[in-house]
Amino acid sequence: MALIWVALAAAVGVPIAAAALSPLLEWRGAVYILAGFAGIIALGLVLVQPLLIGGYLPGLSAYRGRRAHHWIGGALVAAVVIHVGGLWITSPPDMVDALLFSSPTPFSPWGVIAMWAIFAVALLAAFRRRWGMRAQTWRIAHMPLAIVIVAGSVVHGLLIEGTMETVSKAVLCALVLAATVKAMVDLRVWRKRGTLRG
Repeated sequence: MALIWVALAAAVGVPIAAAALSPLLEWRGAVYILAGFAGIIALGLVLVQPLLIGGYLPGLSAYRGRRAHHWIGGALVAAVVIHVGGLWITSPPDMVDALLFSSPTPFSPWGVIAMWAIFAVALLAAFRRRWGMRAQTWRIAHMPLAIVIVAGSVVHGLLIEGTMETVSKAVLCALVLAATVKAMVDLRVWRKRGTLRG
């Protein structure tokens, strides 16, 4: 049981620690560094989300897992806002180009797409009850957006050549993909079984 939590902490903590030791930080300002680490943390939170909703983290009941998934989603939004806000402060023209999909850097559009998908999920979650959204409608809306978030975040992270160490970053991205695929497959099987039982 404890090994899963240790492995999760290592998967998220090692890339953060490796980035903290990067010599590239010597030429960066505090706001830029904060923005960069917010992005790394956001990628780590993207890994935690499918683990929570899939029920793979021991010691958490299904209810607590769902509640944690909700709160981690809020933390993910905050991390993205800090990431984008910090980059905007340090280089507004670059952020304008990224948001307009005119940036020459190949990683920018993937990050922007993932960002808007994260904001869309947060908006749907915030107004789900007020809009009377049924569980099935929520799944139909949330699942494609989750795929966009994961794919965009992973490609965005892999294409950036910066403070993150290459191997630990690749491992984290691979774990994000693996956890997401497993959760989606397992949840689809569960729904199918439930239908058959019904």
